[in-house]
Amino acid sequence: MKPATSRSALLAAALLFASRTASAHPLDAAGSGFGTGFGHPFLGVDHLLAMLAVGLWASQHDDRRARWAVPASFVAMMAVGGLLGMAGLGLPFAEGGIAGSLLLLGLLLALSVRLPLAAGALTVGLFAVIHGHAHGVEMPLAASPVLYGLGFMTATAILHAVGLGIGSVTRSGAAQWALRLGSTGIAAYGVVLLAR
Repeated sequence: MKPATSRSALLAAALLFASRTASAHPLDAAGSGFGTGFGHPFLGVDHLLAMLAVGLWASQHDDRRARWAVPASFVAMMAVGGLLGMAGLGLPFAEGGIAGSLLLLGLLLALSVRLPLAAGALTVGLFAVIHGHAHGVEMPLAASPVLYGLGFMTATAILHAVGLGIGSVTRSGAAQWALRLGSTGIAAYGVVLLAR
């Protein structure tokens, strides 16, 4: 295994084991600003895996524009979902949608599905609305919902970039099996969440 691949694998493992499962996405009373929002995507396995998966999937596209357009679509539409949640607009089955996004993203990765750019951006954008809505529902509880949202969006973009980096070193060669195995794990975790 190449040194860059080893470092990427270690980083991914460290992020995974440092996180915990999100449970109805509670926002504790103590957290209210940019730092709390920034830390939130790292604290739930479902969010962590989804954010990394978007970056990994974007890295697989042959169209180089997808490497920024797909993650940018996720961040933008997550903000829309957050605003919908803050406005009190209901989104049924949000938790199931988050689990479903893990299942579908994992399958897209494992099967190396490459959609046209617009379709790929739309797909992750729909997932992002669900992820953003789940957090937007809580953001009004924070003292500074704008700072919390900016923190969450910044962390999401960073996790997408980490996924892109991992994807770029596992795009071909011996590391491809590790990507497929990890992708299957993401899909399996989605199934576990759906079964709860």
